[in-house]
Amino acid sequence: MRLLRNIGIIAHIDAGKTTVSERFLFYTGRIHATGETHDGASVLDFEKIEQEKGITINAAATYCEWRHTQSGVLCRVNLIDTPGHVDFTAEVERSLRVLDGAICVLDAKEGVEAQTETVWRQADRYRVPRLTFINKMDKRGADFDRCLAQIATRLRISPLAVQVPIGSGDTFAGVIDLLAMQAVYWQGPDGLDIERVPIPASLMQNAESYRQRMLETLGGFDDVIGALVLENRWDEIDPVEVRTAIRRATLARRLVPVLCGTALRNAGVQTLLDAVVDYLPSPEEVAMQSVVDVETDEALELTPDMPSVGLVFKTVRDEFGTLSYVRLFSGVLSVGDVLSNARTGTRIRIGRLFRMHADKREPVKRADAGDFVATVGLGETRTGDTLCNSLRVVAMEAIRFPEPVITMSIEAETNAEADKLAEALAVRAQDDPTLRISTDPDTGQVLVAGMGELQLTVLQERLRTLHGLNVLLGAPRVAFREAPRVKAETETEGLHSKQTGGAGSYGHVKFRWSSLPADQYDQVEFVDETRGGVIPRAFVRSAEAGLREAALSGGPAGFPVGGFRAVLYDGSNHDVDGKDFAFASAARIAFRKLLDEVGTEVLEPVMRVEGRVPDEFTGAVVGDLNKRRGRIQSVEGVEGESVIRAIVPLAEMFGYVGQLRSLTQGRGAYSMEPAGYEQAPEHVKQQLLAARK
Repeated sequence: MRLLRNIGIIAHIDAGKTTVSERFLFYTGRIHATGETHDGASVLDFEKIEQEKGITINAAATYCEWRHTQSGVLCRVNLIDTPGHVDFTAEVERSLRVLDGAICVLDAKEGVEAQTETVWRQADRYRVPRLTFINKMDKRGADFDRCLAQIATRLRISPLAVQVPIGSGDTFAGVIDLLAMQAVYWQGPDGLDIERVPIPASLMQNAESYRQRMLETLGGFDDVIGALVLENRWDEIDPVEVRTAIRRATLARRLVPVLCGTALRNAGVQTLLDAVVDYLPSPEEVAMQSVVDVETDEALELTPDMPSVGLVFKTVRDEFGTLSYVRLFSGVLSVGDVLSNARTGTRIRIGRLFRMHADKREPVKRADAGDFVATVGLGETRTGDTLCNSLRVVAMEAIRFPEPVITMSIEAETNAEADKLAEALAVRAQDDPTLRISTDPDTGQVLVAGMGELQLTVLQERLRTLHGLNVLLGAPRVAFREAPRVKAETETEGLHSKQTGGAGSYGHVKFRWSSLPADQYDQVEFVDETRGGVIPRAFVRSAEAGLREAALSGGPAGFPVGGFRAVLYDGSNHDVDGKDFAFASAARIAFRKLLDEVGTEVLEPVMRVEGRVPDEFTGAVVGDLNKRRGRIQSVEGVEGESVIRAIVPLAEMFGYVGQLRSLTQGRGAYSMEPAGYEQAPEHVKQQLLAARK
């Protein structure tokens, strides 16, 4: 396990993630020729729609072995290449949940982009140590120092340059290794031959300046290095101790080592693989996972030598059935083992195990703690389920996915295909947890909600190619929400009491309500503070279910309600008439009383928009964003372009790509990502209420 690395590649779209992953496979001997994403020939972008669009949609898993170019240590690497487009952020989320380390790829010209910040926050949430690879150093306008500055300011972590480029753009030739103080060049058409030579005299002063900066930064996190730096004993600093100190600080997520190169031109990838071995953790070096005993609710720390526990982090349905991807956190898993699903309580026999190489299944007989495997025939198992040894059933923390922000109607071409469409949508929603399927109660239309228009367009294409269904998508609609206006803690109670001559039904609850912070508008927090068994535990769960159902059914404007904390602090039960449905009904009554008393605010999803336009069009683009109720956050000039960052309501962004092209003569581009929910202006709220009447 010490020589195992479970890593992912994360970045903004078009930063070169899949190219880096392909080079990893090539230099480790896993593949014998490289294919490019933009040519539709990448091994890891194996789905037809990925090849046609030239982007990564699925998180693809593979594995390889790498022998360190200097130490000779052989290390096994499990690798997941993730999408960069915000519409497929669920693929990044579930990958980071099970990874031990990650490589964040930056475009050397574009620097830290919008989606870079998103995936960085996701990695922070799961406490994943990272390296940063500044890619495309051969691109015109590449700026290594600006990338370092943006890492510090926008990602809020100290960058530690362990390499610096020799030249940039057309003059990029190699890198300087600041630990070994050598110049490194890649020779041959595939960059297979690595040449390490003394640093040219013309570059020495610059290299020494960067090395001093590296050691000073590292000295702030390591006492041994820090003492030598303070005493100006530069010559006594041992490169081995420096490497060890960098590893400690990286695993503690106090800094991020930065390397550079150009994956497309076969420069810098082998040293990046070396850095994976040197600085990223093995499974035994990451923080212990927490699990909960399903029967006793006891919290436990999961260690590798405990009985088998694995997390299903992805399911894929194809013509052969459902393939479930599992990260094994403890124990050993072998073909023929019987495991329990902690959520459903069902027992499952493992019939086959595979290591995945993109879409290729390679059968194996067993897997050890830390491994990624796939299996089939797990019944109703879905993403986020815990599989464990039946002797003690434990559950891991499930994977949390973002709420959808856009809704479209969807219908089959013919009525005869309506049932088939319903089945196909259920399959696709099982594979992608950010897809939500519902029915409009007023029109009877089937609605599909997701993270963006591209995701729903991909869904339409998959329904056609995988299920033989030609479907029509309606105009997009924004996923508004509501939040109670609870300015001070408020109390309500709900009573359900019915006698019908026979057995009656009774449920009684009392709640205290308060608001959650603005960044939690999409959440409902339920807290049980009842004491002395005034409400039996089973009925507490019923009350919670009833409350959540009521919140989901919508407030006065008809949108799901969130952004509140509900504390169940008292109530009563009837020994004979107490029923689960009665407590669910009582919770709904208490919730409706709250909404009648305080009302709600309508919340709209807002997007973090980043546009890149030629300088001469900056004024027109900024003006247009202002008309769309956008708040300009910054305008930064870079190489004859303006980078405009703004927060804009999603409702105002439909069709924006055409407008931007018109304003910039086709030369502008933009990206956007969800930035949360904000209170909608009064005129928007009144329009929505009027439309509901």
